[in-house]
Amino acid sequence: MRLAIFAHTWLSDWNHGNAHFLRGLARALIARGHQVLALEGQPGHWGAWSLAQLFAEEPMMAASAIQEFRRLYPELKPEFFPCARHWPQVAEAWLKERLRDANVVLMHEWNEPELAAILAGLRRRLGFKLLLLDTHHRGFSQPEAIARFPLDEFDGVLAFGESLRQLYLTRFQVRRAWCFHEAADVSVFQPQPAESAAGADVVWIGNWGDEERTGQLREFLLMPAQRLPQYRFLAHGVRYPEWAQAEMRRHGIRYAGYLPNLRAMEVYGGARVSVHIPRQPYSGGLGGIPTIRVFEALACGIALLSSPWQDQEGLFEAGRDYWVARNGAEMTALLEELLTHDRQRRELARQGRETVLRRHTCQHRARELEAICAA
Repeated sequence: MRLAIFAHTWLSDWNHGNAHFLRGLARALIARGHQVLALEGQPGHWGAWSLAQLFAEEPMMAASAIQEFRRLYPELKPEFFPCARHWPQVAEAWLKERLRDANVVLMHEWNEPELAAILAGLRRRLGFKLLLLDTHHRGFSQPEAIARFPLDEFDGVLAFGESLRQLYLTRFQVRRAWCFHEAADVSVFQPQPAESAAGADVVWIGNWGDEERTGQLREFLLMPAQRLPQYRFLAHGVRYPEWAQAEMRRHGIRYAGYLPNLRAMEVYGGARVSVHIPRQPYSGGLGGIPTIRVFEALACGIALLSSPWQDQEGLFEAGRDYWVARNGAEMTALLEELLTHDRQRRELARQGRETVLRRHTCQHRARELEAICAA
């Protein structure tokens, strides 16, 4: 197949966790003999917000983060397309030329509705199949944003969970939708050398975000850190306000700021347990959808302990691939149990990684996409 994939950005992962799966999926498709054109909007206030924020917020790390992406993914050569919102005619002419031979076009949902409108028009003229790839909670939390897409012009939706797939079929009334979970790129995300003395005992990788899980972070991360002062707690992420950083310090957590996604495996390799605290939509209306952090941690072979989250779609097995704590007190107790029982901790990590390798790699998803396109 000749595929074109429109991402918000390929180059930056700043507040853009979907970069992992998009990069890994493209790599797997190329490895299976398909041609993949990687496209992203020109950076600026009108597009590629993640890339613009990377340079604005992390000027000392931006160049090295992008260089690392280019080193690890040499087969991906992203191209910038003109802004569809400000220069629609220029964008349409440019895209018409680039998509002339495409069989399938995937547009990730973190793109402008103006781009979706142009792609819908080109679909009618050029005859490619047009699919929306949704790996976010916006369809549930901000349905008005998704409603701005001309969904009736798309051939279908790839939704990263069954609950989101049903939402597209009922609320947005799309013609067809498939469940298309995220997965780990195990060519990059894999266990690193043994636990480092310079690392941490417990690591949390995640963004503070828009206050939708502040209470959960206090209960399942800050409180256990305060009650287990003998262990080293480390946190990475972006969009942490000053007061949140200060609160972490008061509870004994070392906040280390932005972590390029392609260095996450090093951090997991230097820790013993990873904590997962889903955003509110994934423990509520979109229950059952594991975020990319679950796949990353398990692929890297670290024991995972989660705040309440019900894997309704059976991707993993709670108690075998990861543990779940029902409240902050239980999180504290389970952390201490894993940190004091090496064999138990290592077995939990082994089983989680085994499940990823057996069922949830980007190679698995590439084959699923082939089947969807064939249908």
